[in-house]
Formats: sequence, structure tokens, C-alpha cells
Amino acid sequence: MSGAIEVIATKRDGGELSDDQVRWVLEAYVRGEVAPEQMSALLMAIVWRGLSPAELSAWTSAMVASGTRMDLSGTGRPVVDKHSSGGVGDKVSLVVAPLVAALGVAVPKLSGRGLGHTGGTLDKLESIPGWRADLSTAQFLGQLRSVGAVIASAGADLAPADKQLYALRDVTATVPSIPLIASSIMSKKIAGGADAVLLDVKVGAGAFMPDLDSARLLAQTMVGLGRDAGVRTVCLLTSMEAPLGRAIGNALEVAEAVEVLSGGGPADLREVCLAVATEMLALGGLPQDPGPALADGRALEVWRRMVDAQGGDPGAALPSAPLVEVVEAPRSGHLVRLDALAVGTAAWRLGAGRARKEDSVDPAAGVVLGASLGERVEAGQPLLTLHASSRERIADGRAALDGSYDISDEPQPLAPLVLEKVG
Repeated sequence: MSGAIEVIATKRDGGELSDDQVRWVLEAYVRGEVAPEQMSALLMAIVWRGLSPAELSAWTSAMVASGTRMDLSGTGRPVVDKHSSGGVGDKVSLVVAPLVAALGVAVPKLSGRGLGHTGGTLDKLESIPGWRADLSTAQFLGQLRSVGAVIASAGADLAPADKQLYALRDVTATVPSIPLIASSIMSKKIAGGADAVLLDVKVGAGAFMPDLDSARLLAQTMVGLGRDAGVRTVCLLTSMEAPLGRAIGNALEVAEAVEVLSGGGPADLREVCLAVATEMLALGGLPQDPGPALADGRALEVWRRMVDAQGGDPGAALPSAPLVEVVEAPRSGHLVRLDALAVGTAAWRLGAGRARKEDSVDPAAGVVLGASLGERVEAGQPLLTLHASSRERIADGRAALDGSYDISDEPQPLAPLVLEKVG
């Protein structure tokens, strides 16, 4: 216990922890030898004092070492992982995993479930009848070799220190810290065993990082951690001021992802998917234009095989909500603002999200946009369509949308979707 007090005091007073101190305190915490209140004090000291690059690299390495590191060397392809910081309507992983796999790069995607206004990739896929997220290591590796793409839940032995730390951060107001966020994400990505990682950090009203400066700092920090661990890492900063695509909600987003995989879908979603896929292919050493694989059905075929391999029926009807209500455009003009946070909150209140990790989600609930940002709308046309299981949820969702959009007589220039590349 005296060792823990020394570590806390060093960081509290602005000192730099040695590699041995970092390694010891994390190992001792996982073993139960450092009390939660002591680790809470250390986390708060880190929030206030930060971590130097050397400390952060040691902290991340210790979290990786707390569990097993997957060996993906037997796939026979370059292996590139992908991570998104989360947003509203972000179904990019559903598209790029089969798309990149169709072009020769294996994609091992360990994903999570949604919380609050941001959706979870596993929640979306679990709206497909029969699909399962939990795979054994042997099943995960077998599917990666045979299909080239797998999206599944992370096992308990993957960076277990991060799971324990995150649960503590969640109840001690120590989540918003760039070093702690970066190490949490990258410890899991490094332990995942890929040759390279493409990070997609969302920026804007509907993102965890609301401004470009903080998003850039997070991106630079994560790219540095990847480099230190010998994992090639590139980060794209992409806009989340407005929802991505037109569907927000689990089954609704799966259907839209299939549209893109079939060569269609909303232009903004296609643009971000192609940008992410292009970078993943380059990281894998197979640079090429991914667009043709959407047009000719190769990506869709890998999607079907990926879903089928995990027990899902790619041809089954997706869940649909019993109640649908339309919010009409109050006037004609150009849609110049559509607040991603408000739309994400509406989808959450309609039943598509959860307030606590143990809550269930309604796979059919959500919002469908009748127009994308920048488009002209006519008075009375459907602007937002709400899907839910009860009138109470419809009312809650509609209330969240109050003041969420602006319609103007004159069009306004659209900001770019892909803002920057780091790494």
C-alpha cells in the first residue's frame, strides 16, 4: 500500500512516474492489491497533471500486458484493424470491414455496444436474426482466415486492466482525459494483434470530441502510441456536426449499410466509407480504389459470408417498429443545420440506445432523415421519421428534436466530411 501512496503523491505533485512504477501500480490494481479509492486518486491526479509521452507509452504497454495479445499471423493476408470514436449514424464499420476484405486485407474488428446518444456496432449487428457477437478465439481466427472479416465482442482476456480502469473512471468523473482515452483505445487495438490500425475520430456536436483541436491532440497521441508499439497507425478526423447517412438506429443502420454495399446509399456515408477503406488498403500495402468493389457486388458477397459465419441470416427481414411518426418540414428552403447530438438523443429516447450498460435496446427504433444537410426541402415533406414501440417513446423522441434543424432560403456551403489526416 505504501507503494501506491508514493505513486499517487508523485503524480499529484507533478512528478514523472518511472516505467517500473507504472507497471507495478497497474499490475497490483488488477491483482486487487491497490484499492479502488487509491486508483481513483491516481486517475484524478492524471486528469489534472497529465502523462508525459514516456509515461503514457509505459501505461499503455502495461495495460496490453495485463492480458493476452492476439496472434493473427496465420491469416495469409495483411491485417488492418479499424476504430471509430463513435457518432450518430456511424455505420462505417459495417461497410468497410467486408469492403476492405473483398480487396485482400483482413479486418479483425473487436467492437462494443452503444451508450447514450452514440450507437454501438454490436447492437446494430444483433438486429440481424441469429447473428451472435461472442466468438471463441478459434472461431474468430477461423473466420478471419476463411472470410477475411470478422466483427465481434472483445474477450475478457484482452487488456483486462482497461476494463477495470474504465469502470472506475466512469464513476469518478475521470473519463475526459486525453492520455486516459488514448491509452484505453490503443491498448485494445495493440492487444488485438493487427499489423496496422486506422482510427476515425469524429469531430463536432454529435461526437465525444466537439472541437478540432482536442480531436487532433487525441489523434496525435494515439498515433504516437501505435508507433511506440510497432503498429502502423493512421487517424482520419471526420465531421459529426450532422448525422452520417440518413438512418439512425440499429436495424435501420444495417439496412442502410447494405444499401452502400450494394452500390447505393447516401453520398456522405459513401464518401466517409471510401475514405476510410482507402486508408486501410494503403496501410495493408494494397493501395487501390475501393469504389469498384461496391459497384460490382464483391463487398456485398463478403458481407453475406461474414453475417452467415456468425449465425445470422443475411436475407432475413430486419425488425420494424410498430409505430412511425413523421415530422414535416415547416417551410420550403435548404436544410442548413441538423444537430447530430439532438438526433442521436432522439434515437436513444425512442429506444435505440441505453442509459446504462445493462439496459436493453429496441432493434427497430430510431430516426430516418428525409433530407441530408444542404439539400432543398419543400414545406410538408417528411423531414424526420420517428420509429418506436410506444406513443410515450415517440413523444420523448420528438421533444429531443425541438430546435434541432434550420431551413434557410439560401443554400450554405457544406464543410468537408474528412477534415484532416494524422500519421
